[in-house]
Amino acid sequence: MLFFKSSSGAVHQESQLPPEELKETCAVSGSPVSLTVWRKSLLLSCNGFTVIDRNGNIVYRVDNYTGRPEEMILMDGLGKSVLTMCRSKKLGLGENWCVYEGEVEGKTKGRKNKPICRVKKNINILHVDPNRKVLAHVYDYRISKKKYAYSVEGSYGERSCKVLDGASRRVVAEVRRKEAVKGGVCFGGEVFVLVIVPGFDCGLAMALVLLLDQMFS
Repeated sequence: MLFFKSSSGAVHQESQLPPEELKETCAVSGSPVSLTVWRKSLLLSCNGFTVIDRNGNIVYRVDNYTGRPEEMILMDGLGKSVLTMCRSKKLGLGENWCVYEGEVEGKTKGRKNKPICRVKKNINILHVDPNRKVLAHVYDYRISKKKYAYSVEGSYGERSCKVLDGASRRVVAEVRRKEAVKGGVCFGGEVFVLVIVPGFDCGLAMALVLLLDQMFS
């Protein structure tokens, strides 16, 4: 059982989801999946992220998120590790992260466990095409290790960016500001919307949000 504080300071409880409901939330369907991302952990005295579907169910969590960590773990609503993101220690101009499936221990990292993708912060030194603001490139090793599979463009600070297929330029996921249903009131940068098109990995989409937060916050 999770415990969290509301804006009034009262402590509430949030029930955990059974695995089958989590699968249904990010299943391949005929319409995009829309998730609300709250830049806050529901655990007391923790920093992190909480991701909620349109029915109010918690589908992803990140707890104990502080500063510039070397490693982050994306969990489902039940606390099971979905993806582990590790900051690369190799020297270079851009910031690099490797993404692994599940939880990866330091001793087995790079041996038994191979990353499924790498996310590299884009550094536009030559100012090529300044009107196209590329934030990062995603190399999906399940597709190719040499050519990036996706690019992230826009402004994370303004909560307005898109993940585009590297070949077709089709938008596969998007970060948008969240507005109230009535009155058009904006929630600010702490609460925003993540939209994922059918067929794109919802867990990877949320992992990209976490990495953008590290790179551009």
